Amino acid sequence: MTSSTAPSSFHAAHLPPGARAPFGEHLRHWRQHRRLSQQGLALEAEISTRHLSYVETGRAQPSREMVLRLAERLSVPLRERNALLVAAGFAPMYQARPLDHPDLAAARQAVELVLKGHEPNPALAVDRHWNLVAANAVVPLLLDGVAPWLLEPPVNVLRLSLHPEGLGPRLANSAQWRAHLLHRLQQQIAATADSELQALHDEIAAYPFAAHGAAAASAAASPVASHIAVPFELHTDLGTLSFISTITIFGTPVDVTLQELAVESFFPANAETQQALQRLQARRTA
Repeated sequence: MTSSTAPSSFHAAHLPPGARAPFGEHLRHWRQHRRLSQQGLALEAEISTRHLSYVETGRAQPSREMVLRLAERLSVPLRERNALLVAAGFAPMYQARPLDHPDLAAARQAVELVLKGHEPNPALAVDRHWNLVAANAVVPLLLDGVAPWLLEPPVNVLRLSLHPEGLGPRLANSAQWRAHLLHRLQQQIAATADSELQALHDEIAAYPFAAHGAAAASAAASPVASHIAVPFELHTDLGTLSFISTITIFGTPVDVTLQELAVESFFPANAETQQALQRLQARRTA
């Protein structure tokens, strides 16, 4: 994915209502955020436009089933579905247990299996705000020279990768990778209306950076990767490593933590990177 680095048009008027706001205000926010008219949402939810209007203005109180139906049609994240339920006078439905909770043992083991099984390639798990949840043993080996404060929990992976005291100066394709990450953040903001993600986007967009690896130069270095995906290219003492990545999420989660968890696995984009990682693995296990 590529994108321009133009500032997002997202602004305060699109932020989710406060926790004490009435249900109708929450509903209107999500309907407008999804760019649906009352008639359009009514058709999606198979209710009358008049009834939907009454619900939005507070003249009618929705049932619990109606709240969940509207949230489903609007693709509201589980965390915000809880807010909708509370605003309508109902108890939250979706739990947000930490990953080390006994009830999430199977999910935690699945994450650990993916991370460990991906070695000698790097892989990591992040939460909804791109804070590091877990990583395999290869990731720390690529962080030489990073300022210690960037590695203090919670470690934000996007901040770490672009900050001038992080990996930013070591990126071989800094302009391309920066644009890619900002675009990903914009997509998440559009889906979740999350003000913390917007603040992170604005912070990263303001970082000074040296475009010492423009898109054309990057394409010349890793022609295969650049034609199928935006590569992550990093200068290391093993040479310049080039990766493409995949994102893994849990299917049909009913826990907030699991819905917001993502595992990013990095794969060598060329033979040189694969050989360098094998040498790194041999050095680590020697």
